[in-house]
Amino acid sequence: MLKQHWQVTEPFTAVIFDCDGTLSSIEGIDYLAKLQGVYAQVAKLTQRAMSTSGLTPELYEQRLAWVKPSRSDVQRLGVEYCHHLMPHVVEVIATLQQFNKDVYIISAGLRAAVNEVALHLAIPETHVQAVDIFFNDHDAYDHFDLQSPLIHNQGKQKFVQDIQKNHSQILYVGDGLNDLAMQPLVTRFVGFGGAFYREHIANKSDFYITDYATLLPLALTKSECDILNASALSLYQQGLFNLHYWESSSL
Repeated sequence: MLKQHWQVTEPFTAVIFDCDGTLSSIEGIDYLAKLQGVYAQVAKLTQRAMSTSGLTPELYEQRLAWVKPSRSDVQRLGVEYCHHLMPHVVEVIATLQQFNKDVYIISAGLRAAVNEVALHLAIPETHVQAVDIFFNDHDAYDHFDLQSPLIHNQGKQKFVQDIQKNHSQILYVGDGLNDLAMQPLVTRFVGFGGAFYREHIANKSDFYITDYATLLPLALTKSECDILNASALSLYQQGLFNLHYWESSSL
């Protein structure tokens, strides 16, 4: 059900994305766990973090203790993130940037890998927040930043508040509990279920989408829509069809 009118009248000046399961279909720590043969136990903790408990430092530390990713593993993850970007995300972000909207990534993923996504999407590294990981002289896993706010369920709050200092109209797109926790801070929270559908996130989101075409109508004002180029307009119209279909289905 649509909980508010889909088209905004005041332009968003900042759009924030989660990375894992939102920009990319990959859940990074689970991908790394598969490389090390510890997928079952790590994925169980990931599911708990996304669905019930939220992210905690203890959970974050336990997963990395099992995985122990090397520098090359993390580099490989960055490549795989980019190979598994969600359909239309490149075009949608390029369109948002054409309207001079500041695009950010705030992720509890590992910074070196998330930075690869930002580079691919032409998002400045200064607009990326993620968790630092450190390696020893042999490029084996040593430790991660235990002081990072992002290893806590409410940890993204600090960075969203920093963005609020320069932006009053903020759109947030994410798929997990640590993303949903940011809903009170932003103008519009859009839950994303294109990689992992989560009913509890869908029920609490302002809007819930499963493809990025649908984000364009939710992100742009009428005046912005009126000057879309042909390819962006086609994507916008596809998203608008999805919105109206869901609205009629919920009646």
